[in-house]
Amino acid sequence: MDEVLVETRPGYRVLTLNRPDRLNAFNEAQHAALRQAVDDAAADASCRALLLTGAGRAFCTGQDLSDRLAKPGEQVVLGGTLEQHYNPLIRKLKALPFPVVAAVNGVAAGAGANIALACDIVLAAQSATFIQSFAKVGLIPDSGGTWHLPRLVGMARARGLALLAEPLPARKAEDWGLIWKAIDDAALMDEAHKLCAHFANAPTYGLSLIKRALNASADNTLDQQLDLERDSQRDASLAPDYQEGVSAFMNKRKPNFTGRGR
Repeated sequence: MDEVLVETRPGYRVLTLNRPDRLNAFNEAQHAALRQAVDDAAADASCRALLLTGAGRAFCTGQDLSDRLAKPGEQVVLGGTLEQHYNPLIRKLKALPFPVVAAVNGVAAGAGANIALACDIVLAAQSATFIQSFAKVGLIPDSGGTWHLPRLVGMARARGLALLAEPLPARKAEDWGLIWKAIDDAALMDEAHKLCAHFANAPTYGLSLIKRALNASADNTLDQQLDLERDSQRDASLAPDYQEGVSAFMNKRKPNFTGRGR
């Protein structure tokens, strides 16, 4: 069985975590398969968006603990797994030069929840839940959890989610600003595909500059961010899609964006 299913659609790719019997929890093979699938999408000039979802009744429940059980008298040191697998994945998702959409079709727990939060747009089924389950086993939120949570929902709610490890329903996650939108279960994938099809025909280079600017804003001063906006706007205005967008607006027609940079 392929641990990650890859589907190529016009202008975007769909990556489906595919260990439904284990609620799509990560083992070594799934780590490797997802890394390769993301790298392949990044190298494909025709790919202008990425959709990440899960097979079966879960999005992802983080690390498959049975994949790294210690023998009697041994210890499992977890920092290496983060350095080798999770941290590079989070960095890649944030740095991809096109939008990444997560369609959370069920429970997203532990690192699975934080992989979803590293995506640019998070859609979730109404029945989905987000759980920072780490505290239940004496660990800390990883895979960017301690970075994303306070920035998305504020420190008070971030502390509650991290320390109590209580499930957060999709509708409340939307109300709190953790995700973009909660959607009826039956409509989730249709909405996710519509969104990716929209991005596949959008001014991709400009969207990549938006991603870069928003990512930088968390650490920049106002002066630094103003300078970044100036430089990014200059680059965007030199790209063919800006000229096409203005021309389409002036002539009251639909733009034909190529997604290319200058």
